[in-house]
Amino acid sequence: MPKTTTDRFVTAFNAHDEKALNELHADDIKFNAPGGFKATNAKDATAFAMTWLKAFPDGKMKVRSEITSGPWVVQEILMEGTHTAPLESPSGTIAPTYKKVVGYGVQLLRVENGKIAEARIYFDQLDQMKQLGLIPTPATV
Repeated sequence: MPKTTTDRFVTAFNAHDEKALNELHADDIKFNAPGGFKATNAKDATAFAMTWLKAFPDGKMKVRSEITSGPWVVQEILMEGTHTAPLESPSGTIAPTYKKVVGYGVQLLRVENGKIAEARIYFDQLDQMKQLGLIPTPATV
């Protein structure tokens, strides 16, 4: 059942369990995330999650709402954590800001044979950068 797999994924993510995360990704996963990140194997898809968890050691994911249809699970998620370690990004390393980030996102997950075969992740990068203090917040009128 797809929801069982995605529930296990959220549990493994919140436990920062790299081995369990890797085992939940299909060997030939199709993975896309903001910033142009793409992965076509379990190791690289797991690395995406671990990069965030290493930079935000108290990082957690909470599922706010969820829809399941056939092999697909769509989750509205709340992510939060404190940026206390370097964050590796496609544009370079972001030094710790020691700021707490709270952000919302959506993940579309297709499950086959108990593994995540496809993942499309969406979140507001601009809001994340503002919360980290890396770009100015526009003045209010």
